[in-house]
Amino acid sequence: MKAKIANVVYPQKVLLAWAEAIKGNKPITEWLMTNGYKELGLFSYAIRNNDEARDWLMKNGFPHLMATVNGAEGKKDAVQWLEKHNFEALSMVARAGDGDIVAFTWLKDRKHVELCMVAKNIKEIKDQIEEDNNDPHKISKD
Repeated sequence: MKAKIANVVYPQKVLLAWAEAIKGNKPITEWLMTNGYKELGLFSYAIRNNDEARDWLMKNGFPHLMATVNGAEGKKDAVQWLEKHNFEALSMVARAGDGDIVAFTWLKDRKHVELCMVAKNIKEIKDQIEEDNNDPHKISKD
């Protein structure tokens, strides 16, 4: 059985809210989750390695958002999957979130300002997670 992929087009203000949720803005995340954009709110948890959020995205028609998370974590097969399924902009968000300047420039050149913000915030969160994981002075929550 082939998984259903939700086909959603988001208004500009929702994409801006998504970028804010990724940064950790809890009130904005709650707004997304209670106003029909649960997947974007949960994405902000998935990017922080929350397994429940990751599972929800996969089970509820948003494998493309989970592939964006995986791509931002350096998984090339996830980026290839996004490209194969015609999620070109999300593949660029994933690559830019993983530090690819060419992908960030691609988004910028096409005036995807909101997605540039999303990618920048993903990169900052992933960099912070990496820094925390490598800091011998921080105690793991695991």
